[in-house]
This record gives sequence, structure tokens and C-alpha cells, in this order.
Amino acid sequence: MDFIVEGFIQAFRMLLTMDEETTVIVVTTFKLTALSMAGVLLFGLPTGFLLGYFDFPGKRAVRTVTDTLLALPTVVIGLLVYAFISRRGPLGDWELLFTVRGMAIGQVILGTPIVAAYTAAAIEGLDSRLRQTLMTLGASGGKLALTSLWEARFMILVAALTAFGRIVGEVGSAMMLGGNIKWHTRTITTAITLETGKGEFALGIALGVILILISLLLNISLTFLRRRSQN
Repeated sequence: MDFIVEGFIQAFRMLLTMDEETTVIVVTTFKLTALSMAGVLLFGLPTGFLLGYFDFPGKRAVRTVTDTLLALPTVVIGLLVYAFISRRGPLGDWELLFTVRGMAIGQVILGTPIVAAYTAAAIEGLDSRLRQTLMTLGASGGKLALTSLWEARFMILVAALTAFGRIVGEVGSAMMLGGNIKWHTRTITTAITLETGKGEFALGIALGVILILISLLLNISLTFLRRRSQN
């Protein structure tokens, strides 16, 4: 028990002082998450809108693929992306392997189906009269899409926060694509895995506390948004 107590004591000292290594790990995590979320929203929102708003041949198959990707193991995503961005892969010349950008590719693939599925469900749940009203008022194209997305904004925010939660807590693909390189691609989750394996509990606990705080804020935000959407 002594090593556990000592680990917590050292962890809180690290949190109070925010030593350089801990700071770099946290900053790298948020850089990766921000870059990943930008890609997730860029691809997920239009895909979700198209799936929820229009009927087209093959729509059911696309929805099935999207729903299947929700449960795709992260190590499989890491393996597939690794094959493409490694030196022997078709994107090897871009030198993305063991970089934050390379890690973000895996995270985008991980988070996009979440945003797409939630957005599609939100658009399908809108009042059927909304589309007719917008078209009567002369809305079309981009304006029609933006207005519909705005009406479904609470569910879309829930989708974005859900994707953020999965991305920030990701380990498998992050380890494979980033290599867990100190001062470069080490994130909160990969650092916890490494430090715990080495028996260095203090840093692992400190980073774990930060991750718990992020999860707590995420859950509070989701609860707030769900209540707002129901009012």
C-alpha cells in the first residue's frame, strides 16, 4: 500500500507544479484532439446530413457501414492506417508515421462515424414540416443544410462531445501510429500505459487525474446539452 500512497502524493505534487514532461504530454494530447476533431466535423457533419436528409440508392448500405464503423476496434484502424502511411505504404513519402498528423488520421476515422450517425439521426428526427417551410421561404443548397443543422444543434453537439471523449481516451491506434515518442507524440493515455508498465505510478496517476477531470467535464456538458435539447 505504501507505494500507492506515495504515488498519489508525488502525483499531486506534479499536478501542482505541472512539470515540463507532464505539460508537454497534456499539450500534445490537446493538439492531437483539436486536429482530429477538425477532421471529424469536416467529414462527419456533411455525411450525416446527406444520410439523414436525402434518400438515394445504396443509402441503407452506407448507413450499415457507418454503424459498423462505430464498433470497429481501434487497433484495426491503427493497423490499416499504419499500412498506408508507413514507408512501404502508398502515403509513405508524406512522412506521417510517428507524427501527430499521422495519429490524427486514425482518430478521424475513429470519430467520424460517431458524428455522422448522430447527425443523421438528428436530421431524421426534425419536424417534417421544416423542410417544406424552408423551401417555401426560398432556402436551398447550403442555406438549407445550415438551417437544418442549426435546428439539430444540440444533438450535433452531443455527437461532437461523444467523439471527443472517444478520441481523447484512445490508446491502441495512438500507440501504433505515434510510437509514444517522448516530447513528441506521447499523449495522456499512451503515457499512462507506458509509465504504469515501468512501475512509475506517480506520473501515471497524475495524468489519470487529468483524464478523469476531462471525462467529468465531458459528462457534465453532455448532461447539460441533453437537458437543453429536451426543453
